Amino acid sequence: MSTFRFQALRKATDREPVHVEELDRKSVIFGSNVFGDKAMRQFLTPEAYKAVKAAADGVKIDRKTAEYIALGMKEWALSKGVTHYTHWFQPLTGTTAEKHDAFFETFPDGSDPVEKFGGSQLVQQEPDASSFPNGGIRNTFEARGYTAWDPTSPAFIFGTTLCIPTVFVSYTGEALDNKTPLLRALNAIDAAAIDVAKYFDKNVKKVTPTLGWEQEYFLVDTALANSRPDLLATGRTLLGHTAAKGQQLDDHYFGSIPTRVLTYMRDLENECMLLGIPVKTRHNEVAPNQFELAPIFEETNLAVDHNSLLMDVMQKVGERHDFKVLFHEKPFKGVNGSGKHNNWSLATDTGINLLSPGKTPMSNLQFLTFFINTIKAVHDNEELLRASIASASNDHRLGANEAPPAIISVFIGQQLTKVLAELEGVSKGKLSPEEKTDLKLNVVGKLPDVLLDNTDRNRTSPFAFTGNKFEFRAVGSSANCAVSMTTLNTIVAKQLKDFKIEVDALIEKKDLKKDEAIFNVLREYIKQTKAILFEGDGYSEAWEKEAKKRGLSNHKTTPEALKAKVSKKAIELFSEMGVMNHVEVESRYEIELEEYMKKIQIEGRVLGDIARNHVVPTAIRYQNVLIENVKGLKEIFGKDFEKVAKEQIGMIKEISEHIEGINTKVEKMTEERKIANALSDTEKMAAAYCDKVKPYFEEIRYHADKLELLVDDELWTLTKYRELLFTK
Repeated sequence: MSTFRFQALRKATDREPVHVEELDRKSVIFGSNVFGDKAMRQFLTPEAYKAVKAAADGVKIDRKTAEYIALGMKEWALSKGVTHYTHWFQPLTGTTAEKHDAFFETFPDGSDPVEKFGGSQLVQQEPDASSFPNGGIRNTFEARGYTAWDPTSPAFIFGTTLCIPTVFVSYTGEALDNKTPLLRALNAIDAAAIDVAKYFDKNVKKVTPTLGWEQEYFLVDTALANSRPDLLATGRTLLGHTAAKGQQLDDHYFGSIPTRVLTYMRDLENECMLLGIPVKTRHNEVAPNQFELAPIFEETNLAVDHNSLLMDVMQKVGERHDFKVLFHEKPFKGVNGSGKHNNWSLATDTGINLLSPGKTPMSNLQFLTFFINTIKAVHDNEELLRASIASASNDHRLGANEAPPAIISVFIGQQLTKVLAELEGVSKGKLSPEEKTDLKLNVVGKLPDVLLDNTDRNRTSPFAFTGNKFEFRAVGSSANCAVSMTTLNTIVAKQLKDFKIEVDALIEKKDLKKDEAIFNVLREYIKQTKAILFEGDGYSEAWEKEAKKRGLSNHKTTPEALKAKVSKKAIELFSEMGVMNHVEVESRYEIELEEYMKKIQIEGRVLGDIARNHVVPTAIRYQNVLIENVKGLKEIFGKDFEKVAKEQIGMIKEISEHIEGINTKVEKMTEERKIANALSDTEKMAAAYCDKVKPYFEEIRYHADKLELLVDDELWTLTKYRELLFTK
C-alpha cells in the first residue's frame, strides 16, 4: 500500500477548523499595525509629520527631520512589542526580501545597552546587490547595493518586526527592484495627466493612478501537498490524470465556502485589517479548491506593496491552518488557472475619476479623452504590454479555461463602440455650431446613460473597460503587479504627452478652439486604433486568424514575448519617460529570460525524477502482480490460459509500452537539456528550453497519466487530482 499517500489523506480528512478570534470590528482594527496618519500624529512632531506627508508630493526629507521620524517610529514600534526592524523591498526575484536587525546596541565602555534606531538606519541600508538578480549590472565581486526608504508607503508591523518599505538600487544608481521603476512611471503619468486634465479643470494639481487587484489562489491541505514532490518544487502538478469530476457542473463558483477555508479567510482578513490592507471581497472561484479575495481600490504604489505583502501573509496564515497556498497560474491541468486582474484608473486631487463620465458634456469629453488615449496607448504598445505579463507559469494559463488569450485586445462593449463610431465622423478642422450642439447633446452628453446599460463583460478579453476603469485580466496570479503597472502607466503617460503636443499644435497653428482640437485628435485616434478593439470570443481560431490580419501579435511563449522589452521602441519609450535607462531595461530582459530557463530546467529535472523514481517502479510493481496472476492462471487452465488471461496479458503489454515511452522521452529530454545548458547565450538557452526541452513534458505526462489509470490505486504513490482538489 502507498503508505505516505494514504497517511496524508487520513491527516487531511481528520483536520478540524482552527478557531479564529474576532479581534473587533474591521473599522476599529484597520491599520492598527501601520505607521499611518493616526500613529504619526501621535508619535511625530508637527514638523516631522508634515515632512512625511509632503514626501508624497516629491518633497525630500532632510537628515535632521529623518532623525525625528526614526525616533517617533521606533517609540511607536516599541509600544507594540516590536524587537526588530527591516528594510522591506521587492528585488527582481518576484518575491519580497528582508534582513532583520534588533533595536539593540551595546557600548564599548560596558554601559547599559539601549534600543537604538536613527535616521541613517531608517533612510538607508546596504544589502548585497550581487546576490540578487541584477542582469549583469553588478559583478559578484561588486556587492554594494542600497535600500532607500520610500516614505510614500507607510511602515508596518508584522509579527515583532517593523517593516520599512524601500527601493533597492545598485551602487551605480540603477534600479534592482520592481518598486523604483514603478515610482518613476507614476511620476511620469502624474505629470502627463495633469497637463491634459487642465484642459478641463485648471484646479487639478495631482493625478493618481489607482489599482484594485483581484487575487486568485488555490488551497491544498499541507499533508497532501507534501505528498506531491512536483507541487512542492515547482508550484504545479507535472503529472496527474484529471479527475472524473472537475468544474464541469459549475457548482463551486460562488458556492458555500468550506468551513476550514472560511476560518482561514477570517484569520487572513484579521491580519489584513491590522496591516491596513483593505480586503473586502471573498468567494469561491470556478475551479475546485480555488478562491479569490479583492480589496478596495488604492493608490497604485501602496496597492502593489499591499499585494506583495498579502502573498507573504497568505502563506504564513496558511501554515496555521495546515494549508498550502498555490499562486501558480496553472497548478492543475484541465481546470481554471489563477489570475490577478489589475483594475486600473486615474483619480485627480479634485475627487474625479478620469475614466468615469460625469453630469456635463465637459466632464464627458474629459472621460473620452482619457478613455481613447488609453486605447491608443495599448494599440501602439500591445507587444510591450504582453511582455509585461510574460512568465513560464503564465504561459500555461493564457488562452486556457477562461483566461484571456496571448493576443492583446481591448473590449469596450457595443454601446461605447457606437459612441466612438459617431465621434469618428467629426469634421476635420473647425466644427459647425450644429455639429458642436449635436456632439454635446447626443453623443458626449449621453455617456452616463450609455455606461449604465453597457454591454456585458467579456471574460476572454485581456484588457476590458468595465464602466469606470480598465481591467487588465491577463496578469498572472504569482506576478508582482509592479511590472505590468509600470508598463501600463508608462505607455499611457507617453500617449498623453503626445496627445497634448498634437492638441496644442492645432490650437496654435490651425486656430482651432480647445474642444475642436481635442475632437479632431480623438477622431484620428479612433481611426488608428480599430484593430485593437474586439468584442467576440478570444478563444476562437477565427480570432487568431482575424488578429493576424489586423497586425496584432500573438506571442504564446515567454522567450518570444519578452523580445518586445528590448526593442528600440521600448528602450526609447522608457528612457524618454524617465522610467528606466537602457541598462535597466536590458538587465531585466536578461533576468526574466534566465528565470524562465531555470524554471523549465527545474520542472524538467523534477519530472524526470518523479517519472522514473515514482511512476515507473510503481507500474513495474503492479505489472509483477499481473504476471504472477497470469502464471497462476496458466497453472490452472494450461493451454487455454491465454484466453482466460487475455485482459491481464493486454494490460502487461500496455504497461510495458508506457514504461518504454516514459524512459525514452526522459532520456531525450535530458539530452536536450544538456545541449541547452551548454549554450552561453541566455536568449538561445531560453529558446532551447522552450522549443526543445519543454515539449517533452506533455509526452512524458501522457504515459504517466495513462499508467495512473491502469495501476492498482493502493500501489499508486502520488496523491491524485480527485484527492488534491476535493479533500477539504
